[in-house]
Amino acid sequence: MSKKTAAETVRIEGYEGHFDDLEGGYTVGFETYTQTADLAPFFKGLSDDRCQCSHWGYVLEGKVVFKTADGEEAFLAGDAYYVSPGHSPEIFEGSEVVEFSPTDSSSSS
Repeated sequence: MSKKTAAETVRIEGYEGHFDDLEGGYTVGFETYTQTADLAPFFKGLSDDRCQCSHWGYVLEGKVVFKTADGEEAFLAGDAYYVSPGHSPEIFEGSEVVEFSPTDSSSSS
């Protein structure tokens, strides 16, 4: 699958995402941010008010920061990452990522 052939496209102000499910229980997302997005408010009410899904990704452009109980970790263009459950992401304007998440919890971002 590719960004162009993705089954689902989401466009909102400052964000565009293209998603599709892969065999083996994973969802891939091609995501572009034209505005900085602190996604913490989306996880209010979850355990520790943080995302409870694992993610593997690659930063094509820009910067992504994952905040956890242990601190923050930043990833820049050219970095691959893994983040375990219990995080809150902040993605900066001009960022583009490809991210893989378990399909059964990928809506948790």
